[in-house]
Amino acid sequence: MPNIGEKVTDFILPSTEGQFQLSKLYKLKNVVLAFYTEDDTPNCNQQLTSFKEEYATIQDLGAEVVAISVDTLPSHQALSEKMGGYPFPLVSDEEREVAAAYGVLHDDGKRSNRAVFVIDQRGVVIHAIPWYQPGNPSHLLEVFEALGLKI
Repeated sequence: MPNIGEKVTDFILPSTEGQFQLSKLYKLKNVVLAFYTEDDTPNCNQQLTSFKEEYATIQDLGAEVVAISVDTLPSHQALSEKMGGYPFPLVSDEEREVAAAYGVLHDDGKRSNRAVFVIDQRGVVIHAIPWYQPGNPSHLLEVFEALGLKI
């Protein structure tokens, strides 16, 4: 798992918005990289919905959200359609290589754990929440604070 102050592993994977490369985005703005466990499950839907609802605030803070799980691209597309779309990409890590590189691969090896990394424009982790809990409002506040919001 990348620690605060460490450079992140770059990746190129398919997403609901086409081919996605992390380094292309973080060179433009800070990134909230949100790993989630599985498409269309209650806690993960809550996690994605909270980022959707707070998307304008995150954008105002100069950042972009990227959600990633090990689900297939068709699964992501179906979820996005069911949930009325997301203003950020859902990235498919089917081979689980990114989840493993970020230290968030679940013990069963079949999915990722929920975790959030805030990455600056140098590609360095400035905040990490290794066990992100969507029902815990303080976790979302931590993301805002990492992006510079005074709370």
